[in-house]
Amino acid sequence: MIRLTECFSTEEKIEPAWTISLTAEERKRSRQKLELTPNQYIYIYLPRGTVLHDGNLLRSETGELIVRVLAKPEPVMTIRGKTTLDLIKAAYHLGNRHVALEITSDYLRISPDSVLSSLLIQLGLEVIEEIAPFQPEIGAYGHIHNYE
Repeated sequence: MIRLTECFSTEEKIEPAWTISLTAEERKRSRQKLELTPNQYIYIYLPRGTVLHDGNLLRSETGELIVRVLAKPEPVMTIRGKTTLDLIKAAYHLGNRHVALEITSDYLRISPDSVLSSLLIQLGLEVIEEIAPFQPEIGAYGHIHNYE
C-alpha cells in the first residue's frame, strides 16, 4: 500500500500521478485509506490535525509519488446578501451556532440545514441549495497546518 506522508503546495507546475477529490469532512481526516482503482489503495498518513485544501499536493513516503487533492463538490447552501453588512450579520448568527462556514466577500457557504435556511431567509438573505466545493474556515483554536 502507498502511504502519503507529506503535504505541500507549490507554485511550480507539478504533474501528479493521481488526483483525489475529497469532501470538506474528508479533508479534515489526517489518516484514511482511499481506493484509487479496484484493489489499488493509498493511505493518507499526515500529522494529526492536518487539514487539506483544494490544490494541495501529497507526497509518498518514498518521495516517488505525488497526488493532488481537489475539493469535491458536495451539497451546500450558498448564502448571499444585498450588502456586506448582511453577510457579516449572517456570519455572526451562524458562528453562534458553531457550524462549519466558508466565508468569502461575496457569499457564505454551509452544509444544508433547513432550520438555518429558515433563519437566514427571515434575516432577508438569499439561500441557494447547490452542489459545489465546500472550503470552511479551520477555526481559531484548532491545530493548523497551513499549506496554502
